[in-house]
Amino acid sequence: MPIKNLIPFMLLALVSCKNGNNTTVTGDTATTDGHPSWIMQNNIYEVNVRQYTPEGTFQAFAKHLDRLKQMGVGTLWFMPINPISKEGRKGTLGSYYAISDYTAINPEYGNMDDWKALVKQAHEKGFKVIIDWVPNHTGADHYWLQKHPDFYVRDSSGKAVSQFDWTDTRKLNYANPELQDTMISQMKYWITETGIDGYRCDYAVGPTRSFWTNCVKQLKAIKNVFMLAETDSAWLHGVGFDATYAWPEFNMMKLIAAGKRKASAIDSVVNMTDTTLPPNGIRMFFTSDHDENSWNKADFATMPGASHAPFAVLTQTMKRSVPLIYSGQEEPILRAIPFFEKDTIKFAKLERAGMYSQLLALRNSNPALAANASFKKLVTDKDDQVYAFYRRSGSHTVLVILNLSQSPQHVTVNNDGLRDFSEGPYHYMGETAVMKNIPPVYDLKPWGYTVIAR
Repeated sequence: MPIKNLIPFMLLALVSCKNGNNTTVTGDTATTDGHPSWIMQNNIYEVNVRQYTPEGTFQAFAKHLDRLKQMGVGTLWFMPINPISKEGRKGTLGSYYAISDYTAINPEYGNMDDWKALVKQAHEKGFKVIIDWVPNHTGADHYWLQKHPDFYVRDSSGKAVSQFDWTDTRKLNYANPELQDTMISQMKYWITETGIDGYRCDYAVGPTRSFWTNCVKQLKAIKNVFMLAETDSAWLHGVGFDATYAWPEFNMMKLIAAGKRKASAIDSVVNMTDTTLPPNGIRMFFTSDHDENSWNKADFATMPGASHAPFAVLTQTMKRSVPLIYSGQEEPILRAIPFFEKDTIKFAKLERAGMYSQLLALRNSNPALAANASFKKLVTDKDDQVYAFYRRSGSHTVLVILNLSQSPQHVTVNNDGLRDFSEGPYHYMGETAVMKNIPPVYDLKPWGYTVIAR
């Protein structure tokens, strides 16, 4: 009998454990495939402090920690917490990414004691904490412009330059060894003095390879930090970064959601990533973040309505993935949040929180969804509309079947792929809590999905 697609589901008798493949030591110093072991089954939640509460402060955000923990969030990524330059400021409040002092706190958010208290609270509740770092440029009135003018790239007239339309910033000169040493020293500060667990590095292709090689090595010598580069360029993996952005996959998901490409087109970007990245390279998968929301209307216009769900499942279950949820997606916020102005996110309905919590619980508990777990694409009789695959680690398996179309699908999975599945019990998003074997036929609602786990 075909299994009906249903959301939600209950995870029964799944034991929480970590993927032990290639793990070198135990505890928070453990590494798996060269990465902090704690990130492999983890997830990231991007915190926009300015917009998160009416107060826009660390103390106000801290009131949401228990809710986020209950939803299953593991790692909190805070957008830049540093002061914002006033010269050339865009809008009323300016860009988070126009930093005036790398070792200070934006006074709008609180003070250093408030930040340290928040990190302590987060750690006590089991979160990891990473912060946004802007190494390519400073704000237009950073004190270095006066104290260290040679830290900046300058034009023929001697004026410090900005890039692109980032006129509120000034580009740093990584040919200067003193700048490199100073930048590394100030990145160390947040690890040693406030206890953070890593960095998301903005425009990571800006600084040089030699800088990043030296920098990441020194940071990881202090603590088992997670390093995320805002780029899809493979060379950042070669200089020590743990993860880069799944932009090729995200862009393809947008095209499929718009009906411009078939579900099978995912294979092309998966194959490209596999041939470009090293075998242990991790991608951060997402359906939205601060840039995509503010500038490109994600996800409320790029994956609108019911179409968001299967792509959210894909980000949580795909090979190499550490998935991201952006502030407000659990509500969801169906508008572009302004970049330079105050526009408070109002949490009231939390309509997606249930789906996210189920997916995060499955990821946290099942090693088959670890970033390095194996992946196999499955053939169906509806490959233009349906994307099916499974992940596996040891005796744990997760089967994912996604209807990436606006029409219902009656789909049969090729039996050759199902022969890889041993006898259950399996737990799934469906009408029955447990089943013994994997069936070949499924009825999926428009933009529906089924996830089966053991």
